[in-house]
Amino acid sequence: MQRIYGDEQRAAVKQIQEELIRQIDELYLKTFEQLNDFGLGDGVIVRLTQLLLLSKDAAITPLKEGIEKKHI
Repeated sequence: MQRIYGDEQRAAVKQIQEELIRQIDELYLKTFEQLNDFGLGDGVIVRLTQLLLLSKDAAITPLKEGIEKKHI
């Protein structure tokens, strides 16, 4: 495979980051939709939802910052 540099490389990295963000969003949405299927109580669902949201934010924030600041 031929290597790319400069603007092409930055565009490719941005595309990879954006796709990963989309996949993470999709995975978390699917998980949120399935929570009721487990028969958990409301309190557990609330705590788990908060944990999942923190996890999602921790996964996505560095990717978004990388896109905005063009670190790579």
